[in-house]
Amino acid sequence: MKTDLQLKKDVNAELEFAPSINATQIGVAVKDGVVTLTGHLDSYAEKSAAKKAVMRVSGVRAIALELDVKLDPGHKRSDSEIAAAAETAFKWHALIPADRIQVVCEKGWVTLKGEVDWDYQRDNAERTTRSLTGVVGVTNSITLKPAAMLSDVATRIKAALVRHADDEAKKIDVIISGKTATLRGNVHSWAERSAADTAAWSAPGITSVINELKVAA
Repeated sequence: MKTDLQLKKDVNAELEFAPSINATQIGVAVKDGVVTLTGHLDSYAEKSAAKKAVMRVSGVRAIALELDVKLDPGHKRSDSEIAAAAETAFKWHALIPADRIQVVCEKGWVTLKGEVDWDYQRDNAERTTRSLTGVVGVTNSITLKPAAMLSDVATRIKAALVRHADDEAKKIDVIISGKTATLRGNVHSWAERSAADTAAWSAPGITSVINELKVAA
């Protein structure tokens, strides 16, 4: 088990290693495995990259993002320009049903609305929006279209988890209530937690996932 000091060193090293992140603008604090990032960044895409970098570090139990996005003059765009850029990006993305998503932008903050069939479509819309110049934040309010619930959905999710990591899957409980899947148990990393989340979202009929998995040090 890593000490907080060692974990802080590893997080700083990972942030410095990532070419898309200016690590000098980020402060790192660690207490009991919980990593807090503070500072001001030049883009929302960089904030997202910082979060992903921390998630790659083993031993991180939780993450608190207290990072502000302050655009430099060269990166500022009007709300209409950002909305138009998002709509165009969606049209060119093969995995996003652009005609079913509405984009609302206010002071650089983008809200996505609409209804799609799968979580990966919703996720791709958010990922694409994050990288647009001028965006300071994203609220993903896209919902999933209800699909027929399969009787063995919990079994299917468990089978998907086993395909990812057999040992870890045995420690995860899948509880189905209506169209909601709740995941409980312990995993060893954020990558395993994320993989379990993806597996649950991929199950037909699931429109909500409550991920209560804990990352054990």
